[in-house]
Amino acid sequence: MVVQTHDIEPWQELLEAGRSDERLVREAQEFERPPVLGDIPPLHPKLLEALRGMGVESLYSHQVEAVEAAMRGDFIVTTGTASGKSMCFNLPTLSHLLQEPTARALYLYPTKALAQDQARALHAFGLHRQIRPAIYDGDTAREERAAIRRRANVVLTNPDMLHVGILPTTARTDFLHRLDVVVVDEAHVYRGVFGSHVGNVLRRLRRMAPDARFFMASATIANPVELAERLTGVEEVALVDG
Repeated sequence: MVVQTHDIEPWQELLEAGRSDERLVREAQEFERPPVLGDIPPLHPKLLEALRGMGVESLYSHQVEAVEAAMRGDFIVTTGTASGKSMCFNLPTLSHLLQEPTARALYLYPTKALAQDQARALHAFGLHRQIRPAIYDGDTAREERAAIRRRANVVLTNPDMLHVGILPTTARTDFLHRLDVVVVDEAHVYRGVFGSHVGNVLRRLRRMAPDARFFMASATIANPVELAERLTGVEEVALVDG
């Protein structure tokens, strides 16, 4: 049904008009549901302290499942918008970096704005001495790039910068040799020709950091495991879709 909303105001009248002439073919209402919570898995004590400082005393069940999946290997979480997907990969990543001070993590985002949002979220944990995130993209001054690869233990970037600014630098930095975690957020964006290009970049990354685990997050899609495996070349990816 197509109705000029400026002709019928307010919305209730618009709905009544659709009912009367049968242009409105379906109505549905969604109500809030009680959350399904779980106990926070065993994470590094400093991270648990940070969560308490943020007022987090429990996690959603899919967040618990994701943290447990991360302890076993690669995973992809696919849930709706604003369902707390960032916690699914932030918690296991930060816990590992606190446990292994020499380890490194790489966060991939399709846009600069998303990377900046995630950098703010990481800073909100208050672990400034142990967790050193840095954005590495086209706006990063060239004189700062080597220092970021050397000092930051969480690098937030995009596939293009990974291709041209990080992968060719293995002779000058050990960042990739210390890389333990690769986070691929908004994985559903990497489809078609664009997805095939990103897939080739990630396969190059895996050759240089063969032991790195992949933590992926996606909007709700029909084939998340197939996407994750074809995108990264990893053969067994656990699914978290609660």
